[in-house]
Amino acid sequence: MRIWTLHPRLLDRRGLVALWREALLAQAVLRGRTRGYRHHPQLLRFRRQATPLGCIAAYLRAVHAEASSRGYSFARERIGRAKPAGRMVVARGQLEHEWRHLRAKVARRDPGWLEKIGPSSTPRPHPLFRVVPGGVEGWERGVTPRRRAPASGTAPRSRRRP
Repeated sequence: MRIWTLHPRLLDRRGLVALWREALLAQAVLRGRTRGYRHHPQLLRFRRQATPLGCIAAYLRAVHAEASSRGYSFARERIGRAKPAGRMVVARGQLEHEWRHLRAKVARRDPGWLEKIGPSSTPRPHPLFRVVPGGVEGWERGVTPRRRAPASGTAPRSRRRP
């Protein structure tokens, strides 16, 4: 499951259709209507919100709007009616990580789309998200957290055995 933090307009056809299905699955999980994916890390950020169902519904509305602008007919009635309490936050590092990941996927399956979206170094987030400073989120799989330099600005000491 991949619930992109990136703006849906950056996704190719296959990516947008897959996102719609996966976000609908996430909505079902958050409603308690399925046994699978209940502990999926992508859902942690929604569960941490004051209104998880409102957030996933707002997320789906933006995906639906993008699909409609492309002439697709996604079933709007499948989106819940709840409203989010506010925007969600995403760390800049997470957004950049997803941008690299998406570009690599699209380069393989639809190079023409990659040319169309261009090489932007600052990708737009999904409208539900507000970007804040920070690295890759802790729930992201397959990413080794980078070592951080100490606050004093000095290089970290190496550990030596006596």
